[in-house]
Amino acid sequence: MKVIALVFLLVAPATALLPDLLEKLWPEQEDGVFDGVAKIPYKDLLNDNSYIDPFLLQSMKTYGFFYVVDVPEYSAALEHDYMKQFYDLDEDVKDELAIRRHNPANKNAYRGYCPGLDDVENTLQYKNLYNIGPHETRGASVESDNVMEKLRYDCQEPNVWPETGNCTFDKGFKETFQAGFEIRRNIGRAFIRSIARAMNYPNLPALFAEDEFSAMGLRKYPIRKKINSNMYSDFDGTLLRELEHIDSTVTVLSTFNNGGLEMLYKNQYRAVPVTGENSFIVNIGKLVDDLIDNKVPAVRHRVTEVDFDRYSITYFLGPQFDADIARSMTGKLTDAGQKYTIFGEWIKDYLGAIELFYY
Repeated sequence: MKVIALVFLLVAPATALLPDLLEKLWPEQEDGVFDGVAKIPYKDLLNDNSYIDPFLLQSMKTYGFFYVVDVPEYSAALEHDYMKQFYDLDEDVKDELAIRRHNPANKNAYRGYCPGLDDVENTLQYKNLYNIGPHETRGASVESDNVMEKLRYDCQEPNVWPETGNCTFDKGFKETFQAGFEIRRNIGRAFIRSIARAMNYPNLPALFAEDEFSAMGLRKYPIRKKINSNMYSDFDGTLLRELEHIDSTVTVLSTFNNGGLEMLYKNQYRAVPVTGENSFIVNIGKLVDDLIDNKVPAVRHRVTEVDFDRYSITYFLGPQFDADIARSMTGKLTDAGQKYTIFGEWIKDYLGAIELFYY
């Protein structure tokens, strides 16, 4: 990987020092399979420092992901602690925030609490999720028979937040995850800009100018009391908590210090180093892969069974409602384009199958 880095440094600023850049992007090299994954400083990514582009692109092409590191004023430990406090609340308190499918008395269909079911006979994946979006308020309701206009309104559903009577917790939880949402959104958009520069796709960022459908999920995977025989991998027989899959859009992931995440590399699933206290994992899904002409892989990944309560946060950045997803950046018909023209049409069918933004 360092040989590759020497080649790419030809495009780095003339004032950049080789040893400093190598240490910055690949610190503390060890003998692990993912040691070559790029570690991109948050400020350099957000400031559109073009020297990062070839490192980021090479990491994505080789491994399917990279890390964002050195995030100022961010504490993974604080987020982790608030997640545990939330999931320790009484069920009747959390039920006030449950999505409509689980509590018909509530109006929120997508944003809020979605309890998992530990039912090995009728369910596959057992996880609890609290879904947060980009909207805190919503405009006047749409009086229209147009399905797409109605969907545009519905997907601007405002967030719901805990009201436990503990003002310190309620305020801290809301402010922490509002800030966390903004950090992840910044990372997702800056990643799109970097890929656009590296691939010479100047029109790509315009597809992500708005983010009506972005979502951040606070996930808890509780310890299963029974083994679900349906959760053994068809690939290699490993017992899983999250089935093998690829994502759809841009993913920004926090695993904290919780192991279990594995990514497919050279036809073998390998354990991915945790994000720890101050970093994030970034990867893309099938929809974005098609938009950029399949030049960067949508990495297949999974979560293996663990013997502890596992917490993680997933953030998904999708294209804006009116984004053209039918054609790639070079004009090729995408897989989605065989049925859809804009992202809003795609998400309509997607949300018809699930109650949360799992794209």
